[in-house]
Amino acid sequence: MMHTITIAGGNRRFEAAAGEPVLEAARRAGLALPYSCLAGRCASCKATLLEGRIEYPGQPPIGLSEDERAHRQVLLCQAVAVTDLVIAAREVASVADFPRRQVAAKVVVREKLARDVMRLVLRPARGERLRHLAGQYLDILLPGGKRRAFSIANAPEDADGGLELHVRHVPGGGFTAWVFGDMPNGAILRIEGPLGTFVPREDSERPMLFVAGGTGFAPIKAIIEHFLHLGSTRPMSLYWGVRTAADLYLADLPQTWSARQPAFRFEPVYSEEVPPEGRGGLVHEAVLADHPDLATHDVYMSGPPPLIEAGRRSFTAAGLPEERLYYDSFEYAPDVLAAILAQRAGLAAR
Repeated sequence: MMHTITIAGGNRRFEAAAGEPVLEAARRAGLALPYSCLAGRCASCKATLLEGRIEYPGQPPIGLSEDERAHRQVLLCQAVAVTDLVIAAREVASVADFPRRQVAAKVVVREKLARDVMRLVLRPARGERLRHLAGQYLDILLPGGKRRAFSIANAPEDADGGLELHVRHVPGGGFTAWVFGDMPNGAILRIEGPLGTFVPREDSERPMLFVAGGTGFAPIKAIIEHFLHLGSTRPMSLYWGVRTAADLYLADLPQTWSARQPAFRFEPVYSEEVPPEGRGGLVHEAVLADHPDLATHDVYMSGPPPLIEAGRRSFTAAGLPEERLYYDSFEYAPDVLAAILAQRAGLAAR
């Protein structure tokens, strides 16, 4: 059985099959609705249900508060239509011009940036290019239908067509163990992309705040470089949260950005070992200490789910309109998360 979903305020309609998440049906139809984690945590796919009924298989998504649910807010990555629906949802029009596709790509650079971060540069085979927007990601397709998502860390203006990835070694992750171990020079990977709606919004002159946690720096790097390519003079501040100074890979790069754009500011924030003259604490709290009123800013945020959840709630409480908060939440693939939890359980049992 199919249900018709209508986006209010226009003539956009698409069909969802029984049991199919609304977001997946929209993506299949070529619509670019905001999304990130696809796990019901980050709430970037939030929409308002104006007409009809939905259900959530299993537990309601944790990314919605009771108040949001009371106001008929839904998360499209988890919601399944029970009837025809009318929803109020934002579209990211620029993304629709870059349809996803699968290509083979060769690993042409493999460079260790930190003890647990590897830089890979992939070049699509046969002279192809994977057209993308800054901030988008790609999936690496593995045997058995498994996928690993990685943000593209270079701006699309880079002339050679290579795709830069920052791969963190994950204990229990078979793919990352291969990347850090036996991956041969010139390895061929099957990739799909571009994916994601964490992309630059260029129709604004407001100051921009960029907030990264760990390798969440990768898509932030691409977006900043895109604005620098455009010659933007908007004030830009990057807050990069890491555990220790050793985790601050590519630490000299923000200095080159400052040389190109005098209105660019870099603020590393250390959550564990704070170097002399360094700033300690949580990165989203450092942002709020410097900018207690965010009503006049645009904010781009990328990192693990706890950062996204804390930032989303605290930044909007500080006056940031939710439609001007753009974020990308990093989630482990389900099989990797299961391996990590099993490994931790084994260590705890010793």
